[in-house]
Amino acid sequence: MSSSTHFAFERDIVEIEGQIARLRDMAARRGLDVRDEVRVLTAKLDVLRDETYRNLTAMEQVQVARHPKRPYTLDYIDGIFTDWFELKGDRRYRNDEAIVGGWARLEGRSVMVIGHQKGRDMKENLRRNFGMPHPEGYRKALRLMKMAEKFGRPVVTLIDTPGAYPGFGAEERGQAEAIATNLREMARLRTPTVCVVIGEGGSGGALALGVTDRILLLEHSIYSVISPEGCAAILWRSAEQREKAANALRLTSSDLLALGVADEVIAEPPGGAHADPPSTMAAVAQAITRHLNELGARDTDRLLTERWAKYEALGTWTEPGTGR
Repeated sequence: MSSSTHFAFERDIVEIEGQIARLRDMAARRGLDVRDEVRVLTAKLDVLRDETYRNLTAMEQVQVARHPKRPYTLDYIDGIFTDWFELKGDRRYRNDEAIVGGWARLEGRSVMVIGHQKGRDMKENLRRNFGMPHPEGYRKALRLMKMAEKFGRPVVTLIDTPGAYPGFGAEERGQAEAIATNLREMARLRTPTVCVVIGEGGSGGALALGVTDRILLLEHSIYSVISPEGCAAILWRSAEQREKAANALRLTSSDLLALGVADEVIAEPPGGAHADPPSTMAAVAQAITRHLNELGARDTDRLLTERWAKYEALGTWTEPGTGR
């Protein structure tokens, strides 16, 4: 991990990684046997990494969810699906590359896969709009969901966005309407649906792909109505209060599981998904397959009844003066 992509809480981890790298380099250059030293340091590193990632604060979880080396949607598509065939465009305006979607197979099952896509460098991020979709991205997603419904195939969505793009053009073309339409149509889509929050689940931009029968979260992903920085700027007039905001928002996977928002938290390897993408992808594939098998055993009417009940049961409210 380069110095430009590690976090303050990983300082000790990076230091030991550097020691191991220097020992191996010395062994290669001088022909020294450093296996015992490397073994000791590696064991120490494993313990430290495990302890560090088991005790992250809410804001540190946010940092991990945003890690630039974390696997993105196309990485998962390449790693766990086969026969990927991308479908583009909303048939109204253009193709929004902040959302990708198309047919694929998972364990031999034909599925429609749709997800947010960020870029790895500035050029790609500009093309992908940093994973922030325009309304045509959500309309493309809905078009593909309806296609899956037509052919009786399940829908799998992968969520990873800071939020929907709030620019003038997006608002002029009906950003709010596009998101609202997706919420309504996903609630009554007559086919099994599963979403996995693989990184950031930001506001309505995430929810527009998240009204599904099952909501799965990777261990170090986040799901929230607003970013900690945005919340801090509104409530405390200072983004420096982001730690306090992150705690108040209850946006971590463990919080969301306890609140009943998440149906399952998928464990990540020590060091996060970016530390071991193959094992992370294997866990995601196993979880999606298991939930699709369960949902596939239900008839459509039961599926819709349970989906409606799931979302009607979320949240609580009180009536002023009644104590209820």
